[in-house]
Amino acid sequence: MKDRDVMKPINVAIAGNPNSGKTTLFNTLTGGNHYVGNWPGVTVEKKEGKKKYKGHECNLVDLPGIYSLEPFSIEEIVARKYILDEKPDVIINVVDGTLLERNLYLTTQLMALSTPMVLAINMMDELEKKDIQINIEKMSKQLGFPVVLISAQNKLNIDALLDQAIVMAQSKPVKYSDGSPLLKEIEAGHYAEGLVSAKRYAYIDALLKDVMMKEPVVYDTQTAKLDNWILNEYIGFPVFLAIMAFVFYMTFKVGGIFLDSIDVFFSDRLGPAIDALLSSVGVAEWMNRLVVDGIIGGVGGVLTFVPNIAILFFFISLLEDSGYMARVAYIMDKWMSKFGLNGRTFVPMILGFGCNVPAIMATRTIENEKDRLLSILINPFVSCGARFPVYVLFASVFFKGYETLVTFSLYVLGIVVALLVAVIFRKTIFRENESHFIMELPVYRLPNFKSLLIHVWERVKGYLVKAGTIIFAASVILWFTLNFNMTGMVPIHESFGASIGKAMAPIMAPLGFDSWQISLSLLTGMLAKEMIISNMAIVLGVTDGSATFLTALSSTFEPLTAYVFMVFVLLYTPCIAVVGVIKRETNSWKWTGFSVVYQFVVAWVVAFAFYRVGLLLF
Repeated sequence: MKDRDVMKPINVAIAGNPNSGKTTLFNTLTGGNHYVGNWPGVTVEKKEGKKKYKGHECNLVDLPGIYSLEPFSIEEIVARKYILDEKPDVIINVVDGTLLERNLYLTTQLMALSTPMVLAINMMDELEKKDIQINIEKMSKQLGFPVVLISAQNKLNIDALLDQAIVMAQSKPVKYSDGSPLLKEIEAGHYAEGLVSAKRYAYIDALLKDVMMKEPVVYDTQTAKLDNWILNEYIGFPVFLAIMAFVFYMTFKVGGIFLDSIDVFFSDRLGPAIDALLSSVGVAEWMNRLVVDGIIGGVGGVLTFVPNIAILFFFISLLEDSGYMARVAYIMDKWMSKFGLNGRTFVPMILGFGCNVPAIMATRTIENEKDRLLSILINPFVSCGARFPVYVLFASVFFKGYETLVTFSLYVLGIVVALLVAVIFRKTIFRENESHFIMELPVYRLPNFKSLLIHVWERVKGYLVKAGTIIFAASVILWFTLNFNMTGMVPIHESFGASIGKAMAPIMAPLGFDSWQISLSLLTGMLAKEMIISNMAIVLGVTDGSATFLTALSSTFEPLTAYVFMVFVLLYTPCIAVVGVIKRETNSWKWTGFSVVYQFVVAWVVAFAFYRVGLLLF
């Protein structure tokens, strides 16, 4: 059908509980690649997409996963505000078919809004496996709107769902209370909210007894068996540590297979080939050096670690999608309470292993404002993927055979420092009784391979985009900074960069590295932590491959100062993207400035302590 024949767009809101399959359905309908996680807090903003279907153009909005419309959390506010203010033509209410009693609570609230609606009972494949049968026609008649069994992941009955959604969108405004004894009673009785909730659950219970041909299993038996071990108060935490240690081991072992090959490609093949090409066409020597040493050397140094980054994200995504990471938050609640926090604040900390930007955005799931601000301020101490290449390089050079242990210690140190800072803040600027922790534990599921690949690719793509934009531009600027001053092109020790580094050196000298090259590398690392490696190669004057770079590093650092350097990189002021998201999420320059300064101070103090203790021990 031609575009001019397309009818008026239909606005479709997709609403439901966390883990019900909303975003999977949204991706199926739109062909999108939004990340789907098997734990609450993944979708914290509404996502929009389009779908053309049978001459209709559908504008689809994936709302945050919510349990109710009471506006307590940010997700609930976003979802409620969209439905009430934007007035979508139809709501597709996605519910988990294996957890109908809990999921239908939101459904009864959506019915009160009188917006045309379709109920999409998801996980029909799991219902079949458990031999759970539902009389869809009877359920639809009792609710007063269409009910469709679907499998969003396997794309079953999606067309039937769209057909019903379009029919409902074109219908007149509905008033479900006309046919619902529950809503009619609630509207007439003016119940207190607690009593209303009891009435809703009583209605749901009666409805399910009437339409279920076989009672659902209340709790998955396989999940229960696994949880007996994973949630055990003595075994759970050691299991988590062992799993994370295995993740880092595999990241080094498997990623190391590709490390040398990629480095050889940039330093021994691409660099010399571009050098010869530019020389043959008469390009000026300074331009030649800029391209080969500044751009290829800088960007290539970062791209070398792409396999390690991809493997790390693969394992973290695997743990998230399986439902295990939700258990980690539950396990950590007991430990976090000792530091004035709760398990929900650990969820953004886990996300921080990938990137602190979405991790800080995920703090929106924390209802208590002081808890949320505290979580934002401590999150940058969690080691993100951008710092990982620094650990890979330094651990490989100075701690051969102990790379996994050294890297694991840094990740643990980041969490420990975050928790200690939380204790200090809780006793000073955030004096308030901590909030309680309630979180859904999803059933264990085999991760969807496509979803895994989407998440890994999105993270790797972000890393590559940084390499092609921020790091590319910074490498060019740094090269000019290190090769020019007000008089023109000069040796590196007389350049602008050397002057900046020498001014910073006295501040860093007590940490064991007073070289101006190190100070300048740390300064440029505030643009993007990955740049520390490429910038260090440039400032150390490395122009002929990794062997020379490793030699230069060995002459600049010793094992103790190398570890102290990694500690400082772990803890000091985060990259400019994280600073930007802190400003956006706190809406305060005061807290943003405080975050930048105090993190640098904490990094300096901790690194100084490690260096001084290290001198005494070694």
